Amino acid sequence: MIPMTLAEIAQAVGGRLDAVTDDQVTVTAPTAFDSRQVVAGGLFAALSGNRVDGHDFATAAIEKGAVAVLATRPTGTPAIIVDHVVTAMSDLAHSVATRYTGQVLAITGSAGKTSAKDLLTQILARHGSVVATERSFNNEIGFPHTVLRVQADTDFLVLEMGARGRGHISHLASIARPQIGAVLGIGSAHIGEFGSREAIAVAKRELVEALDSSGIAVLNADDPLVAGMAEHTRAQILRFGTVADADVRATDITINANACAQFTLRHRDDAAAITLGVVGEHHLTNALAAAALALSAGVEFATVAAGLEGAALVSGSRMEVTERPDGVTVINDAFNASPESVEAALRSLATIAADLRPTVAVLGEMRELGDTAPALHATIGRQVADLGIGTLITVGGHHAELMATAARDAGSAKVIHVESKDHVLGLLTEGLRGRDVVLIKGANSAGLFETAAALATGH
Repeated sequence: MIPMTLAEIAQAVGGRLDAVTDDQVTVTAPTAFDSRQVVAGGLFAALSGNRVDGHDFATAAIEKGAVAVLATRPTGTPAIIVDHVVTAMSDLAHSVATRYTGQVLAITGSAGKTSAKDLLTQILARHGSVVATERSFNNEIGFPHTVLRVQADTDFLVLEMGARGRGHISHLASIARPQIGAVLGIGSAHIGEFGSREAIAVAKRELVEALDSSGIAVLNADDPLVAGMAEHTRAQILRFGTVADADVRATDITINANACAQFTLRHRDDAAAITLGVVGEHHLTNALAAAALALSAGVEFATVAAGLEGAALVSGSRMEVTERPDGVTVINDAFNASPESVEAALRSLATIAADLRPTVAVLGEMRELGDTAPALHATIGRQVADLGIGTLITVGGHHAELMATAARDAGSAKVIHVESKDHVLGLLTEGLRGRDVVLIKGANSAGLFETAAALATGH
């Protein structure tokens, strides 16, 4: 964290000091909301949840080196007492962001935020120092947590922005105002909460609305709902995509036998042949967005191209491909699931198997789809059949059953439905042969990433 004294922090968050003997003690390390992750010189945010109250761990946090605790009541330790800890984290992050002089880049969209962030971070790291959102910490807690990790000499602060309603992204942007903001695409994720893709677009465009005239809005030219956001920002526009008039574009696109995109990256008079190391044709969009963001931040084209070539997805459970010693290939894409990402993952499964290897798709229910859920699950079931996936195992309740029924009706030969992920590993262990390719994907709440991890290790 950019150093601040306890007195300065108390003023920034509108709090009062309790059991503090020296208000000039400086906080230099990030704020942690898990006492096990406290770093010496940082703060501990005592969040109160349904199961655990962080106030109970205040002493442990101080013993690990925390300077003080953000709390709503005295804890018997040095503390800054506030009305709401989450609000205080946001207020403190805003104060830190106003002191930060590096570049702030933000990413939003219905899907791909974390993957694009991973790619961008690795490109930027070739040019300077980077602090970026960890995993998918892109909400009202994770966002300020990321900002509070920035140092005075950090060159780039890369922030994911998630939204579950109108005003969410505006709030995040008010904490740390981005100079460069990218919108990846508008899909069906969370459509049950928003009501329509158009409503999702209105919420996502809050990012480009937050940019001032000196900023750069990086927009997906292949998505009409995103491209139309150019009319809602004062910022300069940089468009990425596959259309001919995109500023950063991909041409000569192919998908290789590993289901990785190969293409020519073009920007102005520069061009470079790229082979992505990340699996899935849908990552072409994420790669182009990362390239456009990096170019907007002043990174040279050659550095961007080299960064894309060498980049990997590091956040876990996103098209992670593991080749087991027995010849089984496991594709772990179980972090989350939207209709678009499931379809893309199934196409990658079919590409990797290339009609030469047996295929298994383990698909959990997709969540937060509202009234569209039955039709969208049925569409996925039919796609499984159309792609010739050998075995489908659906996991969950009514919507998972609809997916299974649609696959059977469309001609899938082997379809199994189970209500719980607890049954999946046993089914796979019994049925797998040495050359099988297995895709595991579902909503994060389904917990199939645990099944995928166990299958990948063979345990």
